[in-house]
Amino acid sequence: MELALLIGLGVATFFVIIFFAFFNRFAVLGNRIDNSLSQIDVQLKRRADLIPNLVESVKGYVKHEKTIIKEVTDARKALVSAGNLVGKVKANNVLENALGKLFAVAEAYPDLKANTNFLELQRELASTEDKISYARQYYNDSILAYNTLCTTMPGMFFANIYGKKKREYLQIAETERKNVKVEF
Repeated sequence: MELALLIGLGVATFFVIIFFAFFNRFAVLGNRIDNSLSQIDVQLKRRADLIPNLVESVKGYVKHEKTIIKEVTDARKALVSAGNLVGKVKANNVLENALGKLFAVAEAYPDLKANTNFLELQRELASTEDKISYARQYYNDSILAYNTLCTTMPGMFFANIYGKKKREYLQIAETERKNVKVEF
């Protein structure tokens, strides 16, 4: 009787440990996803903060290019005011497009291309773009780990117990999937 009780307590303890281990694993992965999404926000905010300085640097040189400057400014406002992930991704795509136009216009102004403020802002933006790309990759890697736990055994069993569902990856816009056409 005593041996059966010890075995029963041992088995119950084992299952309690497993139950808490999977609960904690889901919590850690969920927190990692939330953190990585927050890091994307931090980098998008950093870029949005750099843009007014970039626009001011460009304004003096490209006075007749007001539509592009307005487009960049409006795209920045949309990014800053976006309330959810989908809105931020869409606003970010519009901003990237507008910045591309701004840099293309800047190519026509040799004095602007030589301006140290403009060059430093360009470097900062390029660095921030790299950080945004890394943060997106880390986010999707975190989603992969979480979704793998939700869809493999025994994680799937515990996911159902805890009410955990697969999460969505960050997707790139369809326009970004197209091949870039380079002409010389």
